[in-house]
Order: sequence, then C-alpha cells, then structure tokens
Amino acid sequence: MQIKHLIIFALVGMVALLGFNLIIGSQHEKNREAAISNATSKQEITDAAVSDTKESDSSSTSIANKPLGEQPKAILDDATAKIDQAQQADQARLAQMDDAAK
Repeated sequence: MQIKHLIIFALVGMVALLGFNLIIGSQHEKNREAAISNATSKQEITDAAVSDTKESDSSSTSIANKPLGEQPKAILDDATAKIDQAQQADQARLAQMDDAAK
C-alpha cells in the first residue's frame, strides 16, 4: 500500500508543478509584452549609448596622444566615465520597467 501512496503523491506533485509552471509562464508572457511595448524607449537609450561609444572612441585616441605619465590616469578617467554612463542607462531602463509594471 505504501507504493501506491508514493505513486499518487508523485502524480499530485507533478500536477502541482505543471500548474505552477503554467501560471508563471503566463506572467512571463505579460512581462514580455510590456517589454516589447517599451521597445521604442529602449531604442532611444540604445541610440544614446551608440553616441557615447563614438565619443569614447575619440577619447581613446586622445589618450594615446597624452604623455606616458598621464595615460594611466586618462585611462582610469575614461573607464570611470563609461561605468557611470552604463549605470545611468541601467537606472533609466529600470525606471522604465517599473513604470511599465505599474
């Protein structure tokens, strides 16, 4: 009798997991649709990032023109500026996703 109970418990668990998966999947689809609807605003952020990349290319050539003693500081400053830009873009994306979720 214990084997029957174990089989029944396993089947009930599988059905519960399947139901949970279906519920989570439908919520994921809703989130995906919201993200797609915000694609235009993400495109604007991407365009801004591309322009920042072009600026960083020009700054890397300016780093090469500096004396060897100033290059490490210029490289660190450039990296810090890129990190700050990435964090700002990430915060903007999170704000947009929060606005879309509400």
